[in-house]
Amino acid sequence: MKTVLLGAQMLLVAFGATTLVPLLTGIDPRLALLGAGIGTLIFQVCTKRQIPIFLGSSFAFIAPIILGTKQFGLPATLSGLIAAGVVFILISALVKIRGINVIEHFLPPVVVGPVIMVIGLALAPNAVNMALGKAGDGSQLIPTGTALLVSSAALVTTIVISIFGKGLLRLMPIVSGVIVGYLLSLFLGLVDFSAVINAPWLAIPTFTHPEFNWQAIVFIAPIGLIVTIEHFGDILAISNVVGKDFVKNPGIHRSLLGDGLGTIVAACFGGPPVVSYGEVTGAVSLLKTYNPVIMTWSAIFAIALAFVGKTGAFLLSVPIPVMGGIMCLLFGAIATIGLNTLIHKQVDLSIPRNMVIVSITLVFGIGGMAIGFGNFTLKGVGLCGLVAIILNLVLPQPKAE
Repeated sequence: MKTVLLGAQMLLVAFGATTLVPLLTGIDPRLALLGAGIGTLIFQVCTKRQIPIFLGSSFAFIAPIILGTKQFGLPATLSGLIAAGVVFILISALVKIRGINVIEHFLPPVVVGPVIMVIGLALAPNAVNMALGKAGDGSQLIPTGTALLVSSAALVTTIVISIFGKGLLRLMPIVSGVIVGYLLSLFLGLVDFSAVINAPWLAIPTFTHPEFNWQAIVFIAPIGLIVTIEHFGDILAISNVVGKDFVKNPGIHRSLLGDGLGTIVAACFGGPPVVSYGEVTGAVSLLKTYNPVIMTWSAIFAIALAFVGKTGAFLLSVPIPVMGGIMCLLFGAIATIGLNTLIHKQVDLSIPRNMVIVSITLVFGIGGMAIGFGNFTLKGVGLCGLVAIILNLVLPQPKAE
């Protein structure tokens, strides 16, 4: 019984972030829960159920999904997400054959850092517009003053909990921010409960089937390369917490395979990509609970919630300013991770080679550079990621003094 309760608690830790991604990208939150549950079970099979990790919706794909959906439509974007899962699997095979060092050759910090920064900053205007109560087309849905009050409450709560929170509460700053923003929205009359009341208790999620699209694939698949670096960090983190070297046993190639297959399966029915979650690793460290069976129960609860019709309706009732306040911190935090990658790995930007890679990557990604060939167009994160990798391979290394 204790294992079951711990499984429910782990899902609660990951719930806010897992459902935040679909709320920001226009995907049914229940599909995200279903993908997270199934993905976690697949991960456990691939890793022989040795690693206590839960897979949840990936923040790195928020910008590509939103931009891809606007440009190609959601079904085509899903084909790009499937391709990203295939990239995980290809890297898994490469690591199995050549070893871990091969990743550093193609994805050094000077490439990964600026691309992660682009992922975080590409949609900064969207976050601000939502915080101001504006829709995607710029129309004002909620009065600016009211929207700022709500978004500020959600943002400040998230900041306070992330800095001053204790115990499990500190692992749930997003959930806390959403709760406070939602309660304030209720008080101000911004919440419409009609969809929640009319939604059935039991309902099968509405699946979206992928449509093959080369442009969407080339646009999104490179993100799989970048997320691979995050995966390495997550596996090293959980290894340190548990006291076992999961990189060697069961092997990081197996964990990469689990992430890849989980992402492919989730995208096949319309859900966002699923990857290992740092929030859950923090909870594992805090509670000293290293039994992977706990994650099995978390996955089961996630799958069960996906078939509760009122779950999705309730999550979709969260007003835009609440999500906008959270996004202002979230997207900035992602960009900061990229900056910290450059600092932590001591990338010397006074070296012309490094300055060129970082500069062009940032300007191409944030500035909206696009390269087109006929009906084919490559831009955004996909373009800057490929450009960064190519520049790193072709520009000569500085000569040692």
